[in-house]
Amino acid sequence: MPEFVSPTGVLILWAVIGYLLGSIPTGVIAARLMGLGNLRDIGSGNIGATNVLRTGNKKAAAITLIGDALKGVVAVILARAFAGPDAVQLAALMAFVGHCYPVWLRFKGGKGVATFLGLILILAPIAGVIACAVWAGTAKLAKISSLAALVAAAVTPLVLLALGAGQFLVLAFVLAALIFWRHRANIARLRDGTEPRIGSKG
Repeated sequence: MPEFVSPTGVLILWAVIGYLLGSIPTGVIAARLMGLGNLRDIGSGNIGATNVLRTGNKKAAAITLIGDALKGVVAVILARAFAGPDAVQLAALMAFVGHCYPVWLRFKGGKGVATFLGLILILAPIAGVIACAVWAGTAKLAKISSLAALVAAAVTPLVLLALGAGQFLVLAFVLAALIFWRHRANIARLRDGTEPRIGSKG
């Protein structure tokens, strides 16, 4: 970065970059390009891969999943290349915030699961692989996307701690807390036994 930019200015810059990358509405773009209509009128109205899957288009859902994960990955890669570790973590956090609260959609975005997994994979690859395995395993067994997300988010800080990647522990706790907050309605339905299963139209 140029020498005339203060350390605080650098962090603000990377916060903005991370947020703008995270706020790209991958699911909305994929649905429109593939003629699936407005995601807000489909299923839960969410812009994430699970709701895209409710259209019956697995390709669009896969594109959304990968795209949402890559938003966080790109933010971290760029911050690593041009700034320091504080900027990396801030860019990662703001990419997640951007996905959940995108300015382009009046701050009504997704729940952050794919972006979370992408961030953990790029920040601490082994922990990321374990988090993805926990998510995939729980989803396969329970057939409930939200439960898989909550379990993966809950175990990730513990995995990071066990692997000695404590520098990402606070970030992981914050991201996990945000995932639980974004899933509060899902948690209520899980308690009531009314949470939709993966692939359902509701």
